[in-house]
Amino acid sequence: MPTLAVMAAGILAGRVFPAGQKSNNERLQLLCTLLLIFSMGVSLGQREDFFSELALLGAQALLFFLLPTVCSILLVYALTRRFLPESSPRTAGPETGGAPAAAGRAPDPMLFLALGALVLGVLCGTVPAAARFLAPLAGHSDWVLLLLMFSVGISVGLHRGIWAKVRQYHVRLLVIPAGIVAGSLAGGVLCGLLVGCPPRLAAAVAGGLGWYSLAGVTITNLAGAELGSIAFLSNLMREIGSFFAIPLIARHLNSYTCIAPAAATSEDTTLPMLVRYTSEETVVFAVLNGILCSALVPVLISLFC
Repeated sequence: MPTLAVMAAGILAGRVFPAGQKSNNERLQLLCTLLLIFSMGVSLGQREDFFSELALLGAQALLFFLLPTVCSILLVYALTRRFLPESSPRTAGPETGGAPAAAGRAPDPMLFLALGALVLGVLCGTVPAAARFLAPLAGHSDWVLLLLMFSVGISVGLHRGIWAKVRQYHVRLLVIPAGIVAGSLAGGVLCGLLVGCPPRLAAAVAGGLGWYSLAGVTITNLAGAELGSIAFLSNLMREIGSFFAIPLIARHLNSYTCIAPAAATSEDTTLPMLVRYTSEETVVFAVLNGILCSALVPVLISLFC
């Protein structure tokens, strides 16, 4: 996987990266994150049926976003409290001037920047001239993601004691993806009972674990356009919602639980938020979790559809 190879290269670079440039590296992560969110918005604005799908199926999609996400958060929190020691939170962010990022009293500007980038991207995507002008950005967003992963790798590489600490946990690392999958599926079944959807199909929708593009296409092919649209929207909401849930979870629960809403996206698009609000140790767990959850998504959807 190219992203993992690039991140591994970043980790190696982090071993020799000047510590005094750490804040500049974090600013680069912020810029790449906003570009990716903006690019996502442009792509959504260009999607012909996006607004009609949102109007017709938005309520059901919202339910399929909320219940699986909340169930996975609660289960991961319970499991990590039982099996994993608390990870030390990040002590400073690039914009906090040394104040704890997760414990600050004022809302982090990153949240407003992320929301603004998404809304601006959607609006630009609905204007044909703007969409054509921005097509190169949307078409090369993978390069932005690779740059982001390299920068995140540098952040991890700057902290030399992480891997020894991670090796201490062994199979206990699996409690996070296990909690995410079990909680998501349980929440999906509960959604099915509430909206009259067969439990196995409801579990398939929740089994997208935030990977909205794969979930939407696959479930459309296997179970029809309506359920596919719900899968697309609900998993899209999960990815976007993670940007806003992670700071709240870091403040009120624990660092490991911040991975729960991100699910399969914890290895790429939502990783910068985890870097910002948790510890480098948790970031390593997030990457491993994202790999496992991403591998399970097609299996879960095929199993239940």
